[in-house]
Amino acid sequence: MEIKQQNNEKNGIFEAFIDGNKAGEITYTWAGEGMFIVDHTGVEEGYNGRGVGKEILLNIVDYARKENKKIIPLCPFAKAQFDKNEDLRDVLK
Repeated sequence: MEIKQQNNEKNGIFEAFIDGNKAGEITYTWAGEGMFIVDHTGVEEGYNGRGVGKEILLNIVDYARKENKKIIPLCPFAKAQFDKNEDLRDVLK
């Protein structure tokens, strides 16, 4: 699985690709200098149940840690992952 990020001053997206095909995405919106809101997770038909959403979320957490940013998880999927995985919560606002 390959994860690509696109980012600008207002928002961004992490996209997952499997064998060159888009498998899923998580979008976010910047909420000031030091934090962003994860607002949507989507997994393409045929890729459900393959851990695509979780893999993208782990990449977002790594990005937040490297860039010293905090995350506000408004997306139900992201919120559930943070609730289940205590080791990810260090990046929460």
